[in-house]
Amino acid sequence: MRGFILTLFATSLIALGFWAYRENYRTQAELAEVRSLRIEIGELKESLSVLNAEWAYLNRPDRLRALADLNFERLGLLPLAPEQFGDVAQISYPATEMPSLEPITDPISTVAALEKTP
Repeated sequence: MRGFILTLFATSLIALGFWAYRENYRTQAELAEVRSLRIEIGELKESLSVLNAEWAYLNRPDRLRALADLNFERLGLLPLAPEQFGDVAQISYPATEMPSLEPITDPISTVAALEKTP
């Protein structure tokens, strides 16, 4: 009986050691993947900031104005003026009327009545 318990204990110890060994390498692999993902995120953030800087550079008002002047004959672009915008009163809304709704006089009892219905 004593030999069986010692054999069981030794087998359990070997199994736990093998499990700890595997978990250690699995954890190291996951940490390496996290490091590589963080590096990739940093590179993507850097490229995004470069793209934002390029976008801001290409959309400078003086550059766009020069391009509009250069291509005026082909595009016919004019500068914006306040007269080009309309008033709110000029907006046409649909002619359908909203149905009249009854006022809610006792909302708590209405909710309680709805909860009681099967």
